[in-house]
This record gives sequence, C-alpha cells and structure tokens, in this order.
Amino acid sequence: MSYSEAFSPNYITARERFRAASSSFGYQHTAYPIDQVSPTGEELTIDVAIGGSSNPRRCVVISSGLHGVEGFLGSAIQLTLLEKQQLLTSLSPDIKVVFIHALNPYGFAWRRRWNENNIDLNRNFLLSEGAFEGSPKDYPKFNSFLNPTLPPSRFEPYILKSIWLILRYGMTSLRNTFPVGQYDFPKGLFFGGHAASKTQEILASNLPQWIGNASEVVHIDFHTGLGRWGTYKLLLDESATSESCSRLAQRFGAETIEPNSTEGVSYPIRGGLKTWCQALLPECRYDLLTAEFGTYSTIQVLKALRAENCAYWWGKSDQSYEWTKHQLVEMFAPISRQWREQCLAQGLDVCKRALIDRRGYDGQRSQNPIL
Repeated sequence: MSYSEAFSPNYITARERFRAASSSFGYQHTAYPIDQVSPTGEELTIDVAIGGSSNPRRCVVISSGLHGVEGFLGSAIQLTLLEKQQLLTSLSPDIKVVFIHALNPYGFAWRRRWNENNIDLNRNFLLSEGAFEGSPKDYPKFNSFLNPTLPPSRFEPYILKSIWLILRYGMTSLRNTFPVGQYDFPKGLFFGGHAASKTQEILASNLPQWIGNASEVVHIDFHTGLGRWGTYKLLLDESATSESCSRLAQRFGAETIEPNSTEGVSYPIRGGLKTWCQALLPECRYDLLTAEFGTYSTIQVLKALRAENCAYWWGKSDQSYEWTKHQLVEMFAPISRQWREQCLAQGLDVCKRALIDRRGYDGQRSQNPIL
C-alpha cells in the first residue's frame, strides 16, 4: 500500500479499514455509538483500538477527526501504522498504544468541521460547569460576514470583503476573534455548544481506563488546514519557557514545536481538548500536541467553512450544497498526491518520535519514518 492509497474516500470506508487493520493486528477494538447515522444510514461511532502493555509506564494516544472533515489525514496515518506494523511490533514492553479514530464521526461522515449540533469540538471542552456562554467581544459585529443567512454564491465578492476587514481591523484582531470559540450563535462558525458534547461524554467515561495506570501520556491529535502547504507544526498550549516545551522539543525537534505565541500559525482558543484531558487525569503527566498540517491560505479555508455552513443551514436544497462539500474536503484533505504522501510521511515520523523509548532515541529525524 502506497502512502496515497492510505487515504480513504469517506468516513465509512476509513472506519472499516481501521477496524479490519486493528483486528488483524490483534489490538482490542471497541466502537462507541454517538446516536447519529451517516448519509447512507450507517450508525456513526468513535472507534478505539488498544494494544501494548497492560501495565504501562507510558501511554501514547493517537487521535483523528476531532474536526470531522480534517480526519482524512489522521485516519490514513493510523491505518498505515496498523497495516505496516513494523514500528508497533518493536515497542518497549512498558508502552501502551491507544488509537482513537474519528472523535467527530458526524463531521467526518457528513463532510463538516462541526458535529451534529454544529459544535466545534475543540471549543467544547470547558472545565467549569455553566461556562457555555459568551463570545469574543467583537464577534457580534463580524457575525453578518461570518454567518450570512442565505445560500452561498460562487459570485460573492468574498475576497474583497475579507481584504476590507483585514485593512480595517487588522489580522491580529481578526485572529483573536474569529476562531477563539463562541457560545452565543448556535448556527455560527466556531460555536462551542451549550453543553458537553457526546464526544466529551465518551472521553470522560472511558479515557481514564484507556490510559490505565500509565504515569506519562503523549497524545498526538492530528489536524489539517492551518499553516504552510505540506508542512506541520506541533502546537503546544504552553509557554516557550515551560519545562514541557523544552522536554517535548528534545523529543520531536525544536523546529516543529510551536508554543503559545502571537507570531506563529496558531491562535488562542477557549474550550480546547488539552487542558481538559490534563484536568481529567491529574495523576499523570499528560502532554497533548496538536499536529497541524498546512493546506491552503487562511482566507481560502475560512471561505470554504463559511460557504459550507451557509449551505448546511440555508441551502440544502440548493445546487451549491454539494459544491461546498467538495470544496471543504479539498481545503482539509487536498487531492494532491504530493501533499498526501509528504504529510503522511511526516505524520508517521511524529508518531515514531512519540512511540519510541526515549532512552534509546538518537534525536535524528528518520528518513524512513515507519522502519
């Protein structure tokens, strides 16, 4: 199987391949239904495959599809690890591996970033009860641009509107407003929800037992759509001077780690998965890295998200509906063979660096990331 062949055409195919590969490899597989169905009527599930030590010192979690349509790359990486097997069969005996396939199966299946309740799941993991409210102060004045209440049009002067906003408010202001997470506009972009999502409930009930008694956890959560084409950054919700930033830079390479910064590709968010996981499992050292792989420009990605959201709410019977879906998939899983092979190889290298025993790690970037 070539790297490009690891990409599946849709969620159902990706799930079946993941299930077959994990079962063939002997990993314990469990499917967790989310009480939704696919466009063709199949039950949607979060699928988990677990192997390695039953009494681990370290646990490596590799998850995909938190943002639905972004799941194509993460799923391909998981499948390649399970099918090629060389890396997983040579692990230290005290390491446990947890694969979580499609944290947002609805978004993956229906080609959306959001879930069945229009929730951006990486804005849904709030720590305090009753906190599902509020928005960035400037979000309301941008609402009519972000969330038009009409079907999308190919002829809308979107680029001109975007340039005008950038010139008037500045890119920094927009980055600190648009994607942060909002809880007041249920049909709008980056909505964090009004309550815990089904995905959060499943993780809260099961993540501790998946991890077991491991004292160290490295969690790689795969995403696409942010950054320079065909490259990646490991986003870390820590300061550049923190102990964890220094430690993870040694393992993954300082050039790949991006801590909290106003200069990089990342932006501040509310309700992210990392802090929630750390709070759920305070007894262990829980390092979560968002592996973000670049595709198109921010303006193009936002345009596709905006058009798909308009079509979802206001244009399901419009001929533009399917066009917006194809456009969205291209933004997050480009059809380019070069992009797919390059990003898959880099993703496998990230997994190798997470999985290998640090005591035997030479710190050099592998030329063949799976062997």
